[in-house]
Amino acid sequence: MIEKIIEWSLKNKFMVILFTVVIIIAGITAMVSINLDAIPDLSDVQVIVLTEYPGQGPNVVEDQVTYPLTTAMLSVPYAKTVRGFSFFGFSLVYIIFEDGTDIYWARSRVLEYLNYAAKRLPEGVTPQLGPDATGVGWVYEYVLDGGNKYDLAELRSIQDWYLKYELSSVPGVAEVASIGGFVKQYQVEVDPNKLAAYKIPIQKVRMAIKRSNNDVGGRLLEMGETEFMVRGLGYIRSIDDLKSIPLGVDENGSPIYLHQVANVHLGPELRRGIAEWNGEGETVGGIVVLRFGENALKVIENVKEKLADLEKGLPDGVTIKTAYDRSSLIIRAINTLKDKLIEEMLVVALITIIFLLHFRSAFVAIFTLPVGILISFIIMRLLGINANIMSLGGIAIAIGVMVDASVVMVENAHKHLERDRTNGTIVNHSDLILKSAKEVGPALFYSLVIITVSFLPVFSLQAQEGRLFSPLAYTKTFAMAASSILAITIIPVLMFFFVRGKIRSEKTNPISRFFIGIYRPVIKVVLRFRWLTVGIAIAILLLTFLPYSKLGSEFMPPLNEGDLLYMPTTYPGISITKAKELLQQTDKIIKSFPEVHHVFGKIGRAETATDPAPLTMIETTIMLKDPKEWRPGMTIEKLVDEMDAAIQFPGLTNAWTMPIKTRIDMLSTGIKTPVGIKLMGASLDTLSELGQKIEAIVRKIPGTLSVYSERVTGGNYLDFNIRRGEAARYGLTVGDVQDVIMSAIGGMNVTYTVEGLERY
Repeated sequence: MIEKIIEWSLKNKFMVILFTVVIIIAGITAMVSINLDAIPDLSDVQVIVLTEYPGQGPNVVEDQVTYPLTTAMLSVPYAKTVRGFSFFGFSLVYIIFEDGTDIYWARSRVLEYLNYAAKRLPEGVTPQLGPDATGVGWVYEYVLDGGNKYDLAELRSIQDWYLKYELSSVPGVAEVASIGGFVKQYQVEVDPNKLAAYKIPIQKVRMAIKRSNNDVGGRLLEMGETEFMVRGLGYIRSIDDLKSIPLGVDENGSPIYLHQVANVHLGPELRRGIAEWNGEGETVGGIVVLRFGENALKVIENVKEKLADLEKGLPDGVTIKTAYDRSSLIIRAINTLKDKLIEEMLVVALITIIFLLHFRSAFVAIFTLPVGILISFIIMRLLGINANIMSLGGIAIAIGVMVDASVVMVENAHKHLERDRTNGTIVNHSDLILKSAKEVGPALFYSLVIITVSFLPVFSLQAQEGRLFSPLAYTKTFAMAASSILAITIIPVLMFFFVRGKIRSEKTNPISRFFIGIYRPVIKVVLRFRWLTVGIAIAILLLTFLPYSKLGSEFMPPLNEGDLLYMPTTYPGISITKAKELLQQTDKIIKSFPEVHHVFGKIGRAETATDPAPLTMIETTIMLKDPKEWRPGMTIEKLVDEMDAAIQFPGLTNAWTMPIKTRIDMLSTGIKTPVGIKLMGASLDTLSELGQKIEAIVRKIPGTLSVYSERVTGGNYLDFNIRRGEAARYGLTVGDVQDVIMSAIGGMNVTYTVEGLERY
């Protein structure tokens, strides 16, 4: 069959050339439009359920929210893992699905099961799905700089009500999360003595505020042949509106206003996350989260273009600064591989020209390289495989073998031309090319197919291993398959047009003559001493076991992202004020290093379901300058060592890593470092005690930079044990007392104001 394909190709040269041109055009189009990223997305197919339960402690959230949701999610089809996390004021449930599950099908099934679980949750608690993003979706971060003209509350309002929604409309953006600053809030601080004097319960204050903040409609009225829509305008628009809310009348019939029993003022919402810039103080930032399966580089470019347009509409003095930009890493990684691919192709072309000493024949031999690569891009585009260091690496591996078949076919044609010239016979050029191609074509085709099939075991890899190595196996297979098809179609046609004229024989080719002169004595010696040759080969094979046994292993080689991530952990119970102080101190020290361009620090969580960080976790993104600007002899490792030595705070456990690497580690192990020890048992107190003992032991192991055991039972609590009998004497239920605890002590949100497009 292969011989018939070769014969058909030579008889239909125009069709083969036309089809090849179409493939080249399609390949160039696919190459230009293919999705780009630094590494393959190693994320599992996951759906995140975020449930806010304001003001509630982790134990309450666990019992009333996380447990009912996790038990309901266990029965979702194709869900292989369900993880629940309970924090102060919110719950996160991660549902991890089997590989190959469509993410939007998974989200729809989770929504379906949430409907059943919702009736088991406390009143007013509504779970919601996180964004349709991956675990490594944080591709761009920025901060707002208002100088001395704007405070943190004003900057946060600009971020929440202007930038956030505009950036969310950019194609490929799943979510824009806000971090830092102050969310404006109208605060009512009630005086319990004045409430007691006027005999007004706190529930009445809450109800009065809620019922004094609403717009309603009163249907229609017709007057003078015109209809009028009736509206009752009652939104709270200022502090004065709040102050003038009536709570009742006194014994003289005079109204009692809110300002008579409470201090009404503007203040910040409760914060669980802080952003800091360069050690200079707090700032307001935004995090752009990439949608699942989108082109990271294109989305980042569109976001930057959108920000440039939006910056024109910002108040005078407000500027946007880039805190983290993954596009630079993507471009560096792709350019490095692109340069290496070009270098490989040039080296192969040069060697082919030197050995053949016939430029037109060399062109035929190396023609399969660019066309085979373009065919690979076509298939990658159709299958949705990104261009990254692994997929392009597969093409780089295949380049040396892709040209083999073409070189052998061209050399065989040279032999036939040389033989006919020596014998003095005149043979039709087309018949000669056909005969030489048929002679070696089938064997070459099947040899390439065998090499292609050798990578099939890689496709059996599952989970993260499969997601990491499958792009490499796919692209190598595509390239090899393309070269094998090209070898029996377009190559014979090109040989007909270009392999002609003066062809040097091996005897007149100085390069070939030199290597044949070396090869023949060697082959004679090894054939004469066969058993000795086999024995030496076996001995060398056995000797390799010693270095092999000393080799280490890891999931994937470290990728120098060009940036660093400082992720220390503090002990539980740290206050937001101390957290802010600690964050600014560490950022200021890091910024003092001459290799650092800028520092963006975050402690606590951003307002997104993709960020489960507690207030004890610091994440400082360190953007480094170009290595050319570094001190002589400085490396990433030395820089990390110097920074680690400079930042030594009691109670702060340092951890140094890189942004993408951290996300991958957290996806694969559930923790932020590559090595971790998980303990499971019934008692949290026992687990915490064992964890601290293991921490002390592991810290002494050579090569250990830092060790931290999570304090799962930490935190400070001020408990109110309600005496049911005493409450009953005053006609109060437990719920009545708890309402006072929630509203009068910690405070609770009662309603929201509507101020144009903004809500507070």
